[in-house]
Amino acid sequence: NTVSNLIFILPPIYGAIQTYKDGLEKRYLAAYLCLTAVGLGSWCFHMTLKYEMQLLDELPMIYSCCVFVYCLYECFKYKNTVNYPLLFVLITYSFVVSIVYLNLKEPVFHQIMYGTLVSIIVLRSVYIVLWVYPWLRGLGYTSLTVFLMGFFLWNVDNIFCDKLRALREKMPPVVGAVTQFHAWWHILTGLGSYLHILL
Repeated sequence: NTVSNLIFILPPIYGAIQTYKDGLEKRYLAAYLCLTAVGLGSWCFHMTLKYEMQLLDELPMIYSCCVFVYCLYECFKYKNTVNYPLLFVLITYSFVVSIVYLNLKEPVFHQIMYGTLVSIIVLRSVYIVLWVYPWLRGLGYTSLTVFLMGFFLWNVDNIFCDKLRALREKMPPVVGAVTQFHAWWHILTGLGSYLHILL
């Protein structure tokens, strides 16, 4: 589960370098760097299993999704400007979620707040690929499908964790390693998120 976070780290670093070289807007650079931050935080958490490191895993998920929302709602502008009202709303959302989560320490709250952002991202992306940029449908649907496959495996892992663990003990190590569905959650959501930034 630690090493599988490389998908969140290496491709986005490459994307950030290319974004800088190509002189693209800073919001894309921020998107790649936020995805890298998610990977680094998740790496630290899975390596240590400490609460502080868990926050480094979970809070950047909220922040990166806010950056993705910003990018999606700014994709039709004609010049390099900043949407300060949207920026204010997203920063406020991130701040409020962080404060509430630090006080509640309730994973379901984080999941709902994260799920809300992901839903906004999906709805906006579907709108974009259906009615604005239809030539991007392949990339959009690939990104969404890969991400949802990861989400599905994450749920399977959560629901059947004990059974999967018992099953892995009976398997050869290599086969057991590829049934680590939480690691597949990292790989598929990391790849899906990277593809989404490309979109």
